[in-house]
Amino acid sequence: MRFETAAAPHVIAGFTVPRVMFQVLLALLPVSVAHVLVFGPGLLLQLAIACPTALACEAVALRWRGHAAGSFLRDGSVLVTAALLALCVTPLLPWWLTAAGVAAAVLLGKHAFGGLGQNAFNPAMVGYAALLVSCPAEMTRWPLPLVDGAHSWGDLATLTVHSFYAGTSAIVPPWDAYTGATALDSLRTGLGQRYTMGEILAQPQFGALGGAGFQWINVAALLGGAFLLARGIVRWHIPVAFLAGLLLPAAVAHGLDPGANAGPLFHAFSGATMLGACFIATDPVSAATSDRGRVVYGFCIGLLVFLIRRWGVYPDGVAFAVLLMNAAVPLIDRYTVPRIHGHPRH
Repeated sequence: MRFETAAAPHVIAGFTVPRVMFQVLLALLPVSVAHVLVFGPGLLLQLAIACPTALACEAVALRWRGHAAGSFLRDGSVLVTAALLALCVTPLLPWWLTAAGVAAAVLLGKHAFGGLGQNAFNPAMVGYAALLVSCPAEMTRWPLPLVDGAHSWGDLATLTVHSFYAGTSAIVPPWDAYTGATALDSLRTGLGQRYTMGEILAQPQFGALGGAGFQWINVAALLGGAFLLARGIVRWHIPVAFLAGLLLPAAVAHGLDPGANAGPLFHAFSGATMLGACFIATDPVSAATSDRGRVVYGFCIGLLVFLIRRWGVYPDGVAFAVLLMNAAVPLIDRYTVPRIHGHPRH
């Protein structure tokens, strides 16, 4: 007798795909609010192009594959991909690059592997990595945060709209006074120029906890992650292991040479640390399967983020660390998934 089995993700304890995805979107709301308060309305423009593009690409891919699009378009999964990508890119990114990144995320990162529940890599990070490798200059130009008081909301809104519709060529004097390097990029550049940590941290890109502006986005992401943990949407293994893999070596390096290494507090509240730990690395499809495997998986992502931030070319490294460990998931599962009784381990 043949029993029909649906493709993953399966329904466990009443957690349907739409219920999970829309709670993730709800948990992303504090991050989005903090992002808009810190960097202006650019995120709203990114979401305005990312979400419709994601839905359109999802519909086209499902049609090509001969599937009915209705239920898949309503389950919220593609909107989570679009939202995560929009939160990761700079709010000054031109609309056509945002659309291209979302298309890469949905078509290459998701449907090239078979669609929902079949993707080997985190789709949002596939789109982000494609953009960062293809357009590094556009992806690394960020507006100065509003928290420094150097410019007004109106100035930043004008800058954002010009860049979104006309591209980075629209950012010319006097607009260049409102853009600058992020804290992680300034840290990497300063260390390369032999400045001490005290001299680097005195720059306006740095705040009390981490990167100026980014520290509040990370706090909001931590609150959103706590909501997901409380609701049982994610489990503690990956977020805790991710932070341990990043912060433990950061603490050791800072203790050995505090003049050349940022402390763990800075790493925790800079860049995409909390967004990566709570929302990106915890993708249930592309992550490891067992609890032990999730700890190994999360710890290695955090460790790779530290190594990339300290010695790599790119200032943050969350996307590349997640994608590298996505590729290692089959190996992790091989040695960490409990053996079924009566079956030898192959």
